[in-house]
Amino acid sequence: MSRILKTGHGWRLGWNAAASEFKGLIGGDDWAIELTEDEWNDFRRLSDQLHEALQQIAQELMDEERIACELESDRIWLEAEGFPNAYSLRLIVQTGRRAEGFWENALELRHALSTIEGF
Repeated sequence: MSRILKTGHGWRLGWNAAASEFKGLIGGDDWAIELTEDEWNDFRRLSDQLHEALQQIAQELMDEERIACELESDRIWLEAEGFPNAYSLRLIVQTGRRAEGFWENALELRHALSTIEGF
């Protein structure tokens, strides 16, 4: 399957392998950003790394402590903020057209991102 679209509460993810430049789509309920394949790959990698960092840091936090953690590549900047099991995610696309995005609850988005096969 060359086209995939997944949606959930407050998020959208899409992939079109046949697209010439912008193969990926990320968005919320009322916004969307198309990503190149390299931007998509960075988004996936950085979101996985942020999640892992939050899980590792969780061992050092008291239950009521919030955390903010950010990672970036030359294409994508991501920041997770909240609790290790309930955090928001902020995105900035740093190349070409530049764009910003935000998800209130990033765990469902992250899970859906990991289920899109073929990448």
